[in-house]
Amino acid sequence: MAHTHGHTQKAGTSNRSRLTLALIIVATVLVVEVIGAWITGSLALLADAGHMFSDLAGLTIALVATVVAGRPATDRQTFGYQRAEVFGALLNGLILVAVAVAVVISAVGRLLDPGESHVLAGPMLLVAGIGLLANVAGILLLRPAQASSINMRGAYLEVLADALGSVAVIVAAGIILLTGFEQADAIASLLIAAMILPRAFVLLRDVVRVFSESSPVETDGAEIRRHLVTTPGVHAVHDVHVWAITSGAHVFSAHIVVDPQVLASGGSGALLDELSECLAHHFDVEHSTFQLEPIEHAAHEEQHHR
Repeated sequence: MAHTHGHTQKAGTSNRSRLTLALIIVATVLVVEVIGAWITGSLALLADAGHMFSDLAGLTIALVATVVAGRPATDRQTFGYQRAEVFGALLNGLILVAVAVAVVISAVGRLLDPGESHVLAGPMLLVAGIGLLANVAGILLLRPAQASSINMRGAYLEVLADALGSVAVIVAAGIILLTGFEQADAIASLLIAAMILPRAFVLLRDVVRVFSESSPVETDGAEIRRHLVTTPGVHAVHDVHVWAITSGAHVFSAHIVVDPQVLASGGSGALLDELSECLAHHFDVEHSTFQLEPIEHAAHEEQHHR
């Protein structure tokens, strides 16, 4: 058997620092937007504040998950706690869905029955502008890490969607200032919800793929098999399994049928090193396990697997 392990501690520390800074920014702007929504009477601003609250909760969950994921493996948790990031992403996705539903209900209610609500568009525009600047700062902080972690991707998508929400509030405030059409506020709230839901579903889809142990989208098991079988000394490759513990932490196992002279000459160790390096270099597989088999044993296994 051979195993290869990636070194993710440094990335985890960097992610925690990014999340902490983003959390401080979001918490500050959340307070500003809640106060602004109360003063201006803007539903869109309140919806954006609600999304900010979901960002705050999501970033807190992501930060905790990142800390937990950094704990070392044990005899019981043999892969460590990396999957805690996936649980964090699941909670983030559910929070986004809940916020979007609440926003839709409130916006539809105001459109059907505007009542005597009045929106102060000037302060609304100012607060939304502050929110947009804060979200841009958060995006720049989280963007470098979102490609390598499903947990960081969830946090990044939340801040990105909130930035788009701030843009919608700014546009609504501008329309109210120019035309006096205050229903633009409720319409902007619906647009915010429409931007939240697709991102939530994408995140939840990725979570389901990890939990169902599907092959990562960017990994082709058949291509890996074809690549390995071209290695000198390899006769065939079967029982191939590829899955992910979390985003960016791919796991691979396979039975490798080797030529008799490889085993007879003591070349097993060199072959295992070559196979492991191949997977790590060409397919970004963090953990690989190989079972070397002589040709006669492979024929015996084939009968048992029929």
